[in-house]
Amino acid sequence: MASASHKVLFDCERMKYPHTGLYYFCWELGQELILQSKGTDLEIDLYAKKKVQQQFGTNPGYLEQRPLHKFLMPSLDQWGLWHATHQATDYFPGNETIPTVLTVHDLNFLQETHRSKLKKSRELDKLQRKLDKADRVVAISAFVAQELRQNMQIDAANLQVIYNGCNINMQQELAQPKLKPQGSFLFTIGTVLQKKNFQTLPALLQNNHMQLVIAGGIHDKQTQQQILDQATALGVEDRVIFTGPIAEAEKYWYYQHCKAFVFPSLMEGFGLPVVEAMAFGKPLFLSTLTSLPEIGGECAFYFQSFEPQQMQEDLAKGLQLYDANPAMMEQIKLRASQFSWKSSAKSYLETYQQILNQR
Repeated sequence: MASASHKVLFDCERMKYPHTGLYYFCWELGQELILQSKGTDLEIDLYAKKKVQQQFGTNPGYLEQRPLHKFLMPSLDQWGLWHATHQATDYFPGNETIPTVLTVHDLNFLQETHRSKLKKSRELDKLQRKLDKADRVVAISAFVAQELRQNMQIDAANLQVIYNGCNINMQQELAQPKLKPQGSFLFTIGTVLQKKNFQTLPALLQNNHMQLVIAGGIHDKQTQQQILDQATALGVEDRVIFTGPIAEAEKYWYYQHCKAFVFPSLMEGFGLPVVEAMAFGKPLFLSTLTSLPEIGGECAFYFQSFEPQQMQEDLAKGLQLYDANPAMMEQIKLRASQFSWKSSAKSYLETYQQILNQR
């Protein structure tokens, strides 16, 4: 067993929200950290609810997450480092002397029009306090690192980029989904919110017979209605499918069988679904905003605008190019292989060790 000075407490609090990017970040990275730390002088323990602890099994140690900890953290003396896995967490050892790593996924709140200037200012102050406390700040993309440098006070020496990995396990069996499209279809996945910009997608169904499958929790009924209203106005409402949250095996089926993956999001810190679709070698159609060009690179196609005719042209040209170039599938898969949780965990473990060695 590692001494207290070499025990890391990895925050899995956000795993109480399944079918989200943060859930998979904690789950995938947490598993790989535990695996790679075996045989080293580092020990990875988890800060998590009992239900989450059951998923990881008995190998790691645990500190049970409780709501009271928002206001009063328990003693952390038996750990040498705390990894806060999300910048907006309410569970942060602000008054403790324990070294801290903070992962920042995005600064989307700065672009959210429904937030007042006062609320944005409060969020900035709250984040700045965490940045000041952190021994190392990890951004999940170069775009997020740039956002931090432009909007926050941060020591460049304490800021690094560690990309997320790809969640796809090619050994996973596919399962035919409950809502199976008839014929060719476009696929997208994500929580249905205004910032995902899914309301632009029904236009892609004009002048063809394809369907559109939108998978993910519907957290904003108004945005869902906007999508339906747009589909109705274009006469394609019978070809738009909302699945709600789906199982992993169903998700794999949609990726495997879709004609293309479409993701016009306005705000992303990374874009896990993009890398997932890449793993299947699918043609990708993304927005040109935030981190998406960084992740998609030259292997993706991009919507030049969100005007219906322009989006239709971008889709048609991209599909034509993809179909005419069989080598593109392998090129896209190769791009996906550059994002691995194994590599992410290796970088985090090196970061942990650097900080602990300085103590």
